[in-house]
Amino acid sequence: MIRPMTGFRQITKMWGTRRIAALALVLAGVGGLTILAAIAWRALDQAPSREAAISLAGQLGAGGLTYLFVLTVIGVVLDRALAARAYNHRDLPARPEFYDYGTPELPQHMEELSGRALKSLTFTVFDTETTGLRPSQGDEIIAIAGVRVSGGTLRRDTTFEALVNPGFPVPKPSIRFHGITDHMLSDAPAIGAVLAEFHAFVGDSILVAHNAAFDMRFLKLKEQSSGVAFHQVVLDTLLFSVFLDRDAEAHTLDAIAQRLGITVEGRHTALGDALATAEFFLLMLDRLEARGVESLGQAIAISNEMTAVRKLQTQF
Repeated sequence: MIRPMTGFRQITKMWGTRRIAALALVLAGVGGLTILAAIAWRALDQAPSREAAISLAGQLGAGGLTYLFVLTVIGVVLDRALAARAYNHRDLPARPEFYDYGTPELPQHMEELSGRALKSLTFTVFDTETTGLRPSQGDEIIAIAGVRVSGGTLRRDTTFEALVNPGFPVPKPSIRFHGITDHMLSDAPAIGAVLAEFHAFVGDSILVAHNAAFDMRFLKLKEQSSGVAFHQVVLDTLLFSVFLDRDAEAHTLDAIAQRLGITVEGRHTALGDALATAEFFLLMLDRLEARGVESLGQAIAISNEMTAVRKLQTQF
């Protein structure tokens, strides 16, 4: 037996909230006019004179038009509100956490960086927008952006941003997240060309991302076809958040930004999210230093520890 609320949710998912609202208003209009017509027919039939009937008909007609006008206004306002809600990024679910990219390790040619102070290093904080959340099942990157952090400072004038043509139409549900349409991607380059440019931008800097395994999985799957491999060290602000605020209920980008008082401009755009991540990454460096985590090697060590902790937490 299907519960009423479950059935309503299934219908809403299949038809869409805006269509259901429009149908409800149409039914309200038809029902209201039917009732008004029945009242009018009876009143006109009982009118004492022809003049009274004409006057009554005029009043009922005006009432019917007013009713339709009010329904139209309600329909327009409701439709705009539902459309705005559909693209309200605060109502969107967060990306799932990934742990299948391995733990951060120092490449052999970068081992000398292990003892370096974090604030003395150069980072590229990046983010991607994708056609969906399943990289192993055919979803593709459609936008990638990065911003440089060096010497403990956010370099807003040193950024990378590019759209990517995935080679197939962008699924409509994902457009709700990032607002990137097929028209915007029609002249965008393919992923191979974009990754080559992004790799050159990154250089020998250390990669930083929020929920980094999600983005790195997409990059990893493109190594063979693009010929571009990212062997840089990767740090994850989600893991730093678990270390610094282990008792916090959420470690999403939005939750961290709210906790640290950071305003996210351009949420769910690759560059906007990269800039927000870079801002709270810098704040995290101060807090890590206060907790005795000052070097890259120490940051990698706690990242590995927090990966294990987070895996355990997801079981409960």
